[in-house]
Amino acid sequence: MENNFSQFPLIGKMQRREEVLWLNPSSNGTLSGKVTVEDVDDAAERLERFASYIRKVFPATGNGIIESPLKEISSMRDMLAREAGVAPAGRLFLKCDSSLPISGSIKARGGIYEVLCFAERVALQNGYLADGDYSVLADDKLRELFSRYSLAVGSTGNLGLSIGIMGAELGFRVTVHMSTDAKQWKKDLLREKGEA
Repeated sequence: MENNFSQFPLIGKMQRREEVLWLNPSSNGTLSGKVTVEDVDDAAERLERFASYIRKVFPATGNGIIESPLKEISSMRDMLAREAGVAPAGRLFLKCDSSLPISGSIKARGGIYEVLCFAERVALQNGYLADGDYSVLADDKLRELFSRYSLAVGSTGNLGLSIGIMGAELGFRVTVHMSTDAKQWKKDLLREKGEA
């Protein structure tokens, strides 16, 4: 029996294993620029290059790749079955980016990625990483190099956490400007990591 999800076209695309992008229609923001397949491949390759460093300084990542757990959401499957009249084929999972290693934030990947891009550029310009061993980024000589540079970000918390934690771990001087309504635990975590 074929599932009828005409009122949920995004689900149909996912079932067909098509790439999807959902933008919140209630959002006032706009998507500024187009992400290409080349951009995604470049980011994946960069994160793979950094895996030996991330594994070394953030052992909770296991393999050095920043991954979030998947959680089966059978109640969502049941709700979709009620709404559409037919249960979706297979199982449904939620990608729990709120449990990402390093900063535990959905915005972690983007902030961490930007810091890693900058660190890579600085290291390459100064003659490091030629042999492809990115684990050397944890060495004191690289931390000293990075300490000559400052990173600054304004954030209510999540983006600031990722940039602050990764930047400080690499040795950058990091300033995170947080609004007064930022959650106290986020402020405390940044202070704990030396980014007050």
